[in-house]
Amino acid sequence: MARLLIIHHTPSPHTQAMFEAVLAGATDPEIEGVEVVRRAALAVTASDVLAADGYLLGTPANLGYMSGALKHAFDTFYYPCLDSTTGRPYGLYVHGNEGTEGAQASVERATTGLGWVKAAAPVVVSGPPAKPDLERCWELGATVAAGLMD
Repeated sequence: MARLLIIHHTPSPHTQAMFEAVLAGATDPEIEGVEVVRRAALAVTASDVLAADGYLLGTPANLGYMSGALKHAFDTFYYPCLDSTTGRPYGLYVHGNEGTEGAQASVERATTGLGWVKAAAPVVVSGPPAKPDLERCWELGATVAAGLMD
């Protein structure tokens, strides 16, 4: 069975809503043969990352950068996973009021360094997520998960 790892930092109601929509898409009953594992960015380990076949990353934009928690996660697993996870798919969702471009770019630099492959366009939301934003989050989760089906 394939494993999809959601690594998230969810400090606000807006990022929580986006996380829940991503999770709902990833766990849609029509997607079979994919185990979805959730880890807070401050709790994820290199073993979690190595055991996964694909990734969904969620972060708020903080001062034009990914959250410190997600940066800590990358710092924790980057070198232990550098050669072993190349080519694996990932998706990204970002919430912020400003500086979302920098947050997206910082995550994309880290995933490029790891050799991960973008499986879907990132979902970037400024301000409260509206219904169409949450639908895009659902689609992101479902797309990345469905890509891991056998």
